[in-house]
Amino acid sequence: MNVHAEWTSFGEGFTGYLARPEGSGGESLPAVVVLQEIWGVDPHIQDVTRRFAALGYVAFAPDLYAKDGQRPEPLAAERVEETKRFLDSLPPAAWGNPDARQQALDALPAEQGARIGGTLGAIFSGDRKALALPAIAAAAWLRSEEGVAAPKVAAVGFCLGGMLSAQLACRDPQLAGAIVFYGAAPEEAQIPGIACPVLGIYGELDKRLTEPVPAFAEAMRSQGKSFDYVIYDDAPHAFFNDTRASYRAEAAQDAFRRAAEFLQRQLGA
Repeated sequence: MNVHAEWTSFGEGFTGYLARPEGSGGESLPAVVVLQEIWGVDPHIQDVTRRFAALGYVAFAPDLYAKDGQRPEPLAAERVEETKRFLDSLPPAAWGNPDARQQALDALPAEQGARIGGTLGAIFSGDRKALALPAIAAAAWLRSEEGVAAPKVAAVGFCLGGMLSAQLACRDPQLAGAIVFYGAAPEEAQIPGIACPVLGIYGELDKRLTEPVPAFAEAMRSQGKSFDYVIYDDAPHAFFNDTRASYRAEAAQDAFRRAAEFLQRQLGA
């Protein structure tokens, strides 16, 4: 299915990447909020957004870093790409190790190290849950915007966006479903707020995020919530991202199939 995609503004000074089936303008379709990895609404997330639109939905990826169409300088697209290349040069274990990252930064030319260090600080620090605000605004906009007026809205997120997809499930009682690709689970105290089914998709090697999943599943079950999940053998974090060395084609293809089936159940074709 051919899709039309464009950048648009929404809510109070937010922007996002909107994709929908070609020729569906003015038609009310179910919608999917696509929530970014830490890199932002980069070419990969734009491609994923178009893939969900090709399933027959309005798909919308809010840029969680932008305000009034502009990102802070440390989160500018070219700075993020430079930082991504830097992290790709390190062993995966160093990503979450501030000392190892700093040692690698110190080996760079001073100006480059300061530039990348500033972007790392912007990406890895701060209140990430606050980024749920544009996600909530995006879901509300999809329901109410003239020319969209989605009858149902679901969310899917990756990494940072996976955590935010779960947060949206906790904080948006109208959400029809949430898909969490290797994102942190909400706190147990938030579970009573979840009013929709949740699908979790994880990689076995992503221990930090995968090991807590059975406990979250039990907490969801004990509170009468719907949570299904799959953990792919030998798959690392970000195994769905086909632009990264972490990509695992077989797991990614099966995960997309599961996500599409979940959306079919929760949103309809």
